[in-house]
Amino acid sequence: MYAATSSVSAPVRPHRTLQAGGGSYLDAARPPVPLPGAVRARRMPGAVAQPLSGRIDLSGPQGAQLRTALASVQRICPEFAPVQVLRRSGRSVLLVGTTGRMTAVAKVLLDHSPEWRERYRHEIAVYRTFVRHRPPVRVPRLIAADPENGTLVVERMAGRVAALQRHPVEAPPRADLRAALGAVCRVNQWRPPADLFGDPLNYGQRIARYHELGLLTDRDLGDLQKLLCGLKLAGVQRQFNHGDALLSNLLLSPAGPVLLDWEHAGWYLPGYDLATLWTVLGDAPAARGQISRLAQAAGPAARDAFLVNLMLVLTREIRMCETAVQRSMAASAPNQPLPAGALSSGEEQRLLLRRLHDDCGMARRAVRAAVGTR
Repeated sequence: MYAATSSVSAPVRPHRTLQAGGGSYLDAARPPVPLPGAVRARRMPGAVAQPLSGRIDLSGPQGAQLRTALASVQRICPEFAPVQVLRRSGRSVLLVGTTGRMTAVAKVLLDHSPEWRERYRHEIAVYRTFVRHRPPVRVPRLIAADPENGTLVVERMAGRVAALQRHPVEAPPRADLRAALGAVCRVNQWRPPADLFGDPLNYGQRIARYHELGLLTDRDLGDLQKLLCGLKLAGVQRQFNHGDALLSNLLLSPAGPVLLDWEHAGWYLPGYDLATLWTVLGDAPAARGQISRLAQAAGPAARDAFLVNLMLVLTREIRMCETAVQRSMAASAPNQPLPAGALSSGEEQRLLLRRLHDDCGMARRAVRAAVGTR
């Protein structure tokens, strides 16, 4: 029988110095964007976050946007006192503040396109479901939410983020990996009512879309469709997954790991979260081997589901990385000197892209071997 661990593995990669551009919106280590009207927040016991103080600048065009976001938050949570802007992008703004004696994070949607409105509605629905059906891992407690306007307020959890980057440049400590894998496996073993959360990923449509974009070959398309057909005939049941099981979405605290950002949670083919972890742990071959063994422990059907997930996750990451490389090339300053031994942002992304293509090649060979055993 084909063993996935032999093909889905990776050699040790050379060290890459990447900037810390990732991290979740509850990442205590992320430097905040100082924002007038500073409010001193109470530090919660055991918190490792930076002191909650700063100035919230409400002047100018961005200030007007921020005032609108604050109005949305305080409409559903009048006691929210803003302190800092954690992150602002074209799609959302994230604020940290206080609600009475509790530290809270407010997430407000700025891009009200149908796709992002639906994504925020889903995340809010997940947090509301967690009030009635507690997951087997620690999650931020829901404080207030408005799905129509894309506003969510949750408690700010204490702890340190497991990785600042989406793709860590060095293998995290073994204890951190063990905690992350344990948390993910507990989530995957959870069996909430089947009518909750929905199916965030249409596998057939996603495969066809990637093929149309030229990200999957004709043979990839046929192989993945064969595996999907075999899984359907075998009656493989969907499994609850976090849907974005990055180390940057995991906080580690003495009370146990905390999983954040549940906007992609739902029912997937078994092994989607494991495929996500395998993809981002390119510099941790031992952890990858453990993940591969876990993925195929339940037999050939579980192995095939993991491989389908792995191909889709890797293809998504390649597409995201290619976009980042193009943006970096367009924004680069060719005459700007770099420190000795330093890599430009574009070079860092190209190194990551090369590794992702290597990984996709290994996954492709594993998929073909799996099809050959059917």
